[in-house]
Amino acid sequence: MTAQETKKVVVLARGLGTRMRKDSPGADMTDEQRRAADAGMKAMIPVGRPFLDHCLSAYADAGYTQACLVIGPEHDAVRDYYGSLETSRMTITTAIQDQPLGTADAVLAAEEFVDGERFAMVNGDNYYPADVMRAVREATGHVAAGFDRDALVAGGNIPADRLRAFALLVTDADGRLRQIVEKPTEQQFAELSADARVSMNCFGFDASVFDAARRVRPSARGELEIVDAVRELIDAGQPVEILPVSGGVLDLSNRDDVSAVADRLEHSPVHL
Repeated sequence: MTAQETKKVVVLARGLGTRMRKDSPGADMTDEQRRAADAGMKAMIPVGRPFLDHCLSAYADAGYTQACLVIGPEHDAVRDYYGSLETSRMTITTAIQDQPLGTADAVLAAEEFVDGERFAMVNGDNYYPADVMRAVREATGHVAAGFDRDALVAGGNIPADRLRAFALLVTDADGRLRQIVEKPTEQQFAELSADARVSMNCFGFDASVFDAARRVRPSARGELEIVDAVRELIDAGQPVEILPVSGGVLDLSNRDDVSAVADRLEHSPVHL
């Protein structure tokens, strides 16, 4: 292993699951899936195996050997499940985010796990393909995976009309991140989307991101957000490269997503 190789991935799984708890009478779900959704535990929704098992298996395929799940103190089921799970390719640990203060604060909860090394950071309710995660692992420095919007729609379960719920990454002439446009307006999306790539909160960071995260102040939503830590990096003169990727992401945000995700994953092998 060279000094540049990245073996650690931090998975943000602390979310409150508010959208997943919201009832959707038309959602095609099993009773077991409904019980997990009622508890707000998106990562543990069964799609053959728990959703997060499939994600971690893909990350192991990409070459990651250590994963840290950032969870809340109330998430005993997650801690107990992964604490007793036998694995051969990946060690899985947990870190506690005491309060749901936002994604930047969640990353800080994993600082001890990272231990000064470069790492990948992903959402716990998204399944990212192994080739995308491999590209993040093999990069150096700070990178943001920028998804091609057409490939994102074609390869995942996110319809085109939902893309505006995600941020657009605007680059400079050198391919570095210049601006993050969160939840763009229809006009902004039309003007920027031809060149701008879509962010699915898939990043590669070195340990300097922790100081940036500590400088973050609450956003308009009252949260400490990782995108603001990325802005802090840029303002401090630390470049964030855009890593152009093409591929679909499976998004498990609400009950209407469960059936499509299950169709894609429930028969997929899991090897941890």
